[in-house]
Amino acid sequence: VQLQASGGGLAQAGGSLRLPCVPSGFTFGSFDTHAVGWFRQAQGKERELVATFTGGDNTNYGDSVKGRFTISRNNAKNTVYLQMNSLKPEDTAIYYCNARMEVATIPITNYWGKGTQVTVSS
Repeated sequence: VQLQASGGGLAQAGGSLRLPCVPSGFTFGSFDTHAVGWFRQAQGKERELVATFTGGDNTNYGDSVKGRFTISRNNAKNTVYLQMNSLKPEDTAIYYCNARMEVATIPITNYWGKGTQVTVSS
């Protein structure tokens, strides 16, 4: 089970980026999925929630991104997106795609992509 995140890069404060997350070798929803979404980790800090789908179309956002970031998905493209608007320098971090799933007989497990770097300049 692999997740591929992309779309990171350098943006100016106030700008936008969109990060896609694509599963490799499986389709979102093909396993018992408890949550799919994005986390981030800034240098020297703990990994934190950015945005996730939790059960159907329910969404959960970190307090620092509410009103600026939007999680969405395109089932036809088997992709989950993170649209980031009004970027701030404090959004600089490595962004990780995450899926919390039960795969075959394996209990609920967090699966992580490799991460994509987002850098926001002031």
